[in-house]
Amino acid sequence: MSRTQGTQDLGKAILRIALGVLILLHGIAKLMAGPGFVMQVVAQAGLPSFVAYGVYIGEVVAPILLIIGLFTRLGGLIIAVNMLFALGLVHVKQLGEMANTGGWALELQGMYLAAALAVAFLGAGRLSVGGIDGKWN
Repeated sequence: MSRTQGTQDLGKAILRIALGVLILLHGIAKLMAGPGFVMQVVAQAGLPSFVAYGVYIGEVVAPILLIIGLFTRLGGLIIAVNMLFALGLVHVKQLGEMANTGGWALELQGMYLAAALAVAFLGAGRLSVGGIDGKWN
């Protein structure tokens, strides 16, 4: 393994683990609170209520996949789709707003979306359960 490959694998691990942990914390909060809020949001959008349970896949299952480095590209893609749903269903009115402290009002959501897409394109790297040649890694 070359020196460059080692730093790339470390960078991939840091990105996917940080994203996984941060999104998983949102999922844990939703597990503790129950699906009520999300069910209300999807119902207001005219979607069937079972769609609300997708948040558990996007904020619990997919982040765990990222953290351990298994089916990492799929996990990143699921989180990206989850973030698009969050932006479209909850945050759409804030798309053009600035935060009180400067910057975009949705910079956190935007960063989660960008990081999820980066993980989906980059894969897990060698520092993962699936390894560099693992399926969907």
